[in-house]
Amino acid sequence: MAEDIEKQYDKIYRYCYFKVKNASVAEDLTQETFLKFLQQNSYRECGKKMEYLYTIARNLCIDSLRTRKELPLEEEVAGKSPMENVELNLSVRQALSMLKEEEQELLLFRYVNDMPVGKIAEFTNQSRFAVYRKTKEALGKLKKQ
Repeated sequence: MAEDIEKQYDKIYRYCYFKVKNASVAEDLTQETFLKFLQQNSYRECGKKMEYLYTIARNLCIDSLRTRKELPLEEEVAGKSPMENVELNLSVRQALSMLKEEEQELLLFRYVNDMPVGKIAEFTNQSRFAVYRKTKEALGKLKKQ
């Protein structure tokens, strides 16, 4: 049970970090997501806990970005040494920044958080085919970059 919560926490944290681009804000939003989830009484266990957590996190991230006055700063990804990964980090970030936000989000859900296409489709209110097609197109654009 504790491992399941850790995996969920990590996935929600990565999602929040993707949205706000700030580690400490993402951690705060992740904690707030789980607090809101645990405090409410309306959720009934029907196998959609992650979708519900993503919905809470998305709303909190949107609220956070609206209220923040400064622009989010990009933080460096931790690596063995700063110089070893600089070129790779820059090229990946540059390629990702060329994608639409929706495409970036789909790639995050699918490949970083290992979310199945069916769950992504439910969460984004799209057909499985549309999610598969958009994900494939985003990967194609990323490879071209």
